[in-house]
Amino acid sequence: MELKADRLNYEMADISGSRFEKVKAEELYFNDVCLVRTRINNANMSDMALHDVNMTGFKISDANLSHLEIEGAQMGGAYIHNIGIPKEGDPHYHHKTAGQPVRFENCELRGSQISNCDLSHVEIWDCELKGMKINGIRVEELLELYQSKS
Repeated sequence: MELKADRLNYEMADISGSRFEKVKAEELYFNDVCLVRTRINNANMSDMALHDVNMTGFKISDANLSHLEIEGAQMGGAYIHNIGIPKEGDPHYHHKTAGQPVRFENCELRGSQISNCDLSHVEIWDCELKGMKINGIRVEELLELYQSKS
């Protein structure tokens, strides 16, 4: 498919309701824009950066988020589910990211719930565990019991 190259420069414009299909749109720059209810389907957004954005109600599905970094974000009420590290044969599998673990660092997870998750080989270091429970058992008590037997 041969594409016609156009460079558009809009300022103080309303392009609401516009459609872009089978378009190459690399290195676009958006500043001070409203993208409410915008839908992006079947898109390569590699190396895309979002800064100072309101993503309330934002949804990502059927996505490869390998090496995703979220920093300085408020995620109160976030619901993260059906997440995994894809295995060979999965459409999201990529050999460079296969088996690489997910990392959480310096996160406020107080009051969060983790259920029906594979936590095998998870390591927790230098974290506040006050009130944390695993299957209804307080972790502090488990650690005290373990340390008393050592």
